Amino acid sequence: MSNKFTHGYALLIGVGESAYNKLSLPVTVKDTQAIYAALIDPELCAYPNDKEHIRVLNNKEATKVAILDSLNWLKDKAKSDPNATIFIYYSGHGWLKEENNRYYLIQHDIDPFDLAGSALSAETFTDVLREIPAERLFVVIDSCHAAGMATSKDGNTAISSNTPAGFVEASPSKGLIEELKKGKGRVVFTSSEGTQSSFYVRDESLSIYTYHFLEALQGAGNQPGDMEVRISNIMNHVGKTVPDSVRSQYKQEQIPQFDMTGGDFAIAQLRGDKGLPNKGWDEVRSDATQKINRIAQNIQQYGRYITNINEVRDVQNFHIGDVINKN
Repeated sequence: MSNKFTHGYALLIGVGESAYNKLSLPVTVKDTQAIYAALIDPELCAYPNDKEHIRVLNNKEATKVAILDSLNWLKDKAKSDPNATIFIYYSGHGWLKEENNRYYLIQHDIDPFDLAGSALSAETFTDVLREIPAERLFVVIDSCHAAGMATSKDGNTAISSNTPAGFVEASPSKGLIEELKKGKGRVVFTSSEGTQSSFYVRDESLSIYTYHFLEALQGAGNQPGDMEVRISNIMNHVGKTVPDSVRSQYKQEQIPQFDMTGGDFAIAQLRGDKGLPNKGWDEVRSDATQKINRIAQNIQQYGRYITNINEVRDVQNFHIGDVINKN
């Protein structure tokens, strides 16, 4: 059996540095870099490490045009591969215009004087998603980060002053999720509900949601003998651990939301096709935690040198999750 998840295609969007500096969220780039590292690791998710299977849009690359172009790229992949599994991960601001209840993803090239006209509207986003013919499509939206970033030393959440009048920072509504999941095989996860914030671990290395998502990709929600990470495995793990961690670290509420009407399908190999051992997650938990920490530390140390993470795969022996080669 091949140890590659050959039918997996991923688009990872970490808005990070905004053209309008007050809206920059650097940690969102760390989130997508960490997910990328896990996906291409042959000992973890085992996605093919090439530009035909994964695109990453960070900082100035995360423009409206680039996002829509990459969604069309996924459409082409799904058309050419009937067995395609499509994974889309968005990390950045999500804003709701209260006047008309319209939702927007705030990409890099936002015009602060024309937010509604320049931002990526939910309608546009969902229209393109509907054109992707894959029967296994998994969308994760980790939005509403600002309040989670703006915390005082005593851990109390500060109110973001960057949201313009008429807008509120929010997670996608139930109605929007209903639109996102229209079509066969659609699954939508969001990192929080309503106007809840999405919090980060204290050292701002990763969002709490991404940290536990990475645990799930290593089998935290699986049973002994499982060979794949499925949608239900991720849901069961992050659904419990994210609220617990946020309550423990911030004394706040962050409740991930899930819509699984699209079915339960595999999103990655489990531990590079080795599967979970007989003693289950407890047997590998320590090694998994160390791997996540290495990923986070390497991104902290070297991530600022990566102007285009899509080019990392072209650097000999570069492995962001374990061994670093700067040559």
